Amino acid sequence: MLKILHRLVGITGKYKSRIRLSYITSFIKGLMMKAPLILCFMVISLFMQDLMDRNKCLYFGIAIVASVVIEAVFEHITNVLQSATGYKVFADMRMRLGDHLRKLPMGYFTEGNIGKISAVLSTDMVFIEENCMGVLSELVSFIISQGIMVIMMFVMDIRLGVLASIVTIAFIVVGNLMLKTTLAHSVIKQEDSESLTEEVLDFAEGIGIIKSFNMLGDRSKRLTDEFEKSCRQSIDFEIAYSPWARALYLTFGIGTSLMLALAGVLYGKGMMPDTYMVGMTLFLFDMFVSIKSYYSQMARLTVTSASLDRIEEVFEAAELADDGKEVLPDASGKELSVPAIEYDDVSFGYTDKDVLRGVSFKVNTNEMTALVGPSGGGKSTIASLLARFWDVASGRILVNGRDIRQVPLGSLMDSISMVFQRVYLFQDTIYNNIAIGRPDATKEEVEEAAKKARCYDFIMQLPDGFDTVIGEGGASLSGGEKQRISIARCILKDAPIVILDEATASVDADNERAIQEAISELCRNKTLLVIAHRLKTIKDADQILVVSDGQIAERGDHAGLMEKDGLYARMVSLQAS
Repeated sequence: MLKILHRLVGITGKYKSRIRLSYITSFIKGLMMKAPLILCFMVISLFMQDLMDRNKCLYFGIAIVASVVIEAVFEHITNVLQSATGYKVFADMRMRLGDHLRKLPMGYFTEGNIGKISAVLSTDMVFIEENCMGVLSELVSFIISQGIMVIMMFVMDIRLGVLASIVTIAFIVVGNLMLKTTLAHSVIKQEDSESLTEEVLDFAEGIGIIKSFNMLGDRSKRLTDEFEKSCRQSIDFEIAYSPWARALYLTFGIGTSLMLALAGVLYGKGMMPDTYMVGMTLFLFDMFVSIKSYYSQMARLTVTSASLDRIEEVFEAAELADDGKEVLPDASGKELSVPAIEYDDVSFGYTDKDVLRGVSFKVNTNEMTALVGPSGGGKSTIASLLARFWDVASGRILVNGRDIRQVPLGSLMDSISMVFQRVYLFQDTIYNNIAIGRPDATKEEVEEAAKKARCYDFIMQLPDGFDTVIGEGGASLSGGEKQRISIARCILKDAPIVILDEATASVDADNERAIQEAISELCRNKTLLVIAHRLKTIKDADQILVVSDGQIAERGDHAGLMEKDGLYARMVSLQAS
């Protein structure tokens, strides 16, 4: 239990001093919790000894009221220091998580970790900040209150103190055994929560395909199975916890009974004064309430431990190194003595699967290189490595003569624009979606980019023009409209290198013409790395690389490759037919 509390305090970072200060206020609160009982005991003792008078009665009454008021005040201070701090801690942690996720390789998001990230954000962090940060003060108060009660028993009679200590130790033994059991089940429970989140996300994202292929029964069954599994695990958790909870209450009942029995024996033998027997009766039912309450928080804290494990697991995922210091030479408007892009014996694999092996090629400034080849050959991987979505396993990639791993990631991304078939737009205004390309751009520059991308006209026909808020992912726009807006943001960015996954492969003829015109504006005086699907669109490329099975099988221009009558020629012939 104390280890879990220590872990909770450990995540508070710069707010740790507030938590430590709350220990002092919790200590005072713990004292004040028992003060009314102790004062009542003293009042009764004075009455029984016929030593009470009006003034003493008034003073004790004021003291009792004051102790209740002081307890309330320090409880409020403790809540401000701890509970409010908990929300600040997790607000900062969410920002740190966002920054951390931004630095992770794209491979992390394709290994089934989306459910884990969603569970951490929507379940784990929320659970801890709402249920556990405020518990810290209560637990400190419980410990102090229990200590005071044991000391009071020693004051009354050493034998009562010894028995109270034995019962307290019994609570600790039962509580720690309960902790061991519930910790194991909490881990499984949180893993099931992650699995359920992953399945819900998968079902929601694929609902269109599921319905179109009439797979609702099959996919719904998988989702239902996950819900049933989560339900069973929650019930198993309660079943595992319940015997220990009963043991805790039995320890409370037996301990209280033993204390009363021993006090009765001592009183019957004349070994305890009347006043102490009355005090014992007064303290009896509150004697072990604090430690029982302390361990009653066990289920909540064991779930907290499992949640912390999962939060730490996400934070421990290795980030892409971003400690480069080299500056990319400016290639705008002039030829460099080195290629704009160079792949030097590059190999790469996802986990244990090799995808690229010994890939080498060069792209000169303001030239176009097209990547073609069978699906799954490695074309998209080659392009993604240039943007450092992943880092190469061996070899190196150079931009303007600099190894991209030695260049700050922000500087590298400022030099690259990417247009892919699958476009994502944020739930925001069209203006802001375009301005992402260059946030400091003027309104005139944003509108000019929209005109060049052939999306200005349809934007102005919308109810609020550029201030129109589009749905998440661009759901309220057609595929071609989304594509043109994504091109507009790249035009606004005006990066010297453009990675283009042929954007017209899945749009209608009208949109294709507009998108081709937009791409022509984007690519003017740029270095291009194009993933080509329609081979007729790259006939004029300066260099065509045929990528097959993770290697460059053929290279050359269109005419030269057609003369070779190899894989490229067969692909052209197949598409022509």
